Amino acid sequence: MAATIIRTEFQSSELSRNSSEVFEAAEEHPVVVTRRGAESLVLMTEREAEAKRSLLEFAAALIAVTTDDRGTLAERMADRFPWMFALSETDRTECARELVDAARASFATQQPHLAVATMTSWRETAEAIAAGLGAAPIDWIEEDVSVERP
Repeated sequence: MAATIIRTEFQSSELSRNSSEVFEAAEEHPVVVTRRGAESLVLMTEREAEAKRSLLEFAAALIAVTTDDRGTLAERMADRFPWMFALSETDRTECARELVDAARASFATQQPHLAVATMTSWRETAEAIAAGLGAAPIDWIEEDVSVERP
């Protein structure tokens, strides 16, 4: 199997000559468009740009939380992210640790989705708890059950 070469850099002239190739590449990952005598530009999807913005907002909040020395990390994070108060104290501690770990991984790998997905997962869990979901006991089916295909 031949290796696929992923282009991440294009000449500005390629935008006019072969824009579809440049745009297809930009849909997969950010690409650099070099210009003669001018600063290069980066072309990316709005989704990619929004993920980077979200990560920077999260980074700003995380820096503010971690540089404060009042209370535990979980208490400081819950103060910054009030949805965490819907979680138990144990879950707030776990959430804080996972958010810091995910942020570190996102920064180290330049993959914003790691921190954003972890934050979203914990926030949606807190929202579900706040809505009363999960409070009722779960009846697990112990035996195998066959059902007809619809």
